[in-house]
Amino acid sequence: MTVLDIKTAGNPVLRQVASKVTKIDKRIKRLLSDMADTMYKADGVGLAAPQIGVSVRIVVIDVGDGIMELINPEIISKEGSCVNIEGCLSVPNFDGEVERAKSVRVKYQDRNGKPIVLDATELLAIAVQHELDHLDGILFIDKANSLRPKE
Repeated sequence: MTVLDIKTAGNPVLRQVASKVTKIDKRIKRLLSDMADTMYKADGVGLAAPQIGVSVRIVVIDVGDGIMELINPEIISKEGSCVNIEGCLSVPNFDGEVERAKSVRVKYQDRNGKPIVLDATELLAIAVQHELDHLDGILFIDKANSLRPKE
């Protein structure tokens, strides 16, 4: 597979609303695999397609339980609130406190087009919300209560 370049803050693709995937073909499956390789190489827990310059609604996430591939993800419900420190591969050298829902229910398609509904809590819920923000042109720095250089 291929490790791709990660776009950083200031790149216009990160501010675009990503397009829905209308057909899951070999190109999309290759993109999913390349995104996973890129995320692991960068030591991240999530990566959205816009972060590698492709403005489509795809994210990959691994919070320690194995790779999750989400095509056309959509949060259908949220509960609670929590504040955590977040960072981002597209905003290197900074982190900040971000308030997010404590749990989310998200629907998406897997790489075979199968519809899935996921109830996410803790780090997975944070990662889902963070990555889905990327699909709408939102960076964590837009929501952060505070920003600071990483130590």
